[in-house]
Amino acid sequence: MNKAVIDTDILSEILKNRDPIVAKKAIEYRREHGRYTLTTINIAEIVKGLHKLRREDLLQKFLAGIRGEEILSLDIEGAVIAGRIFADLERTGTPIGRADPLIAAIALRHDLVVVTGNLAHYEKVRAAGYPLRLENWRA
Repeated sequence: MNKAVIDTDILSEILKNRDPIVAKKAIEYRREHGRYTLTTINIAEIVKGLHKLRREDLLQKFLAGIRGEEILSLDIEGAVIAGRIFADLERTGTPIGRADPLIAAIALRHDLVVVTGNLAHYEKVRAAGYPLRLENWRA
């Protein structure tokens, strides 16, 4: 199993533990790699969702639960990649929002796969010429 950045939709599935296929792959991944690799963008998305729902209890549980995980930030090289992705997608009329290009850039910067159930967005990054590797744990 390749080392990967876990996208927010899959991270949410792992936290909810509802999809047995995702749960099985998450267990296999942790067994092989010891911890998940997340981004600060994922954290912002989860915090936004829980704060919006006013679920401070779940937010604190989430923050405590990610303490041992590998958290990648957007550095200058990643920001350059992200800016290029944003520009290329806008130029072709296929923007995909703000978070996914940033997550894609972090994955590309660190040569990691993106594990996501949202293949449609990330396929647009690949169609723009970026060598982004994708994996769907729901399949």
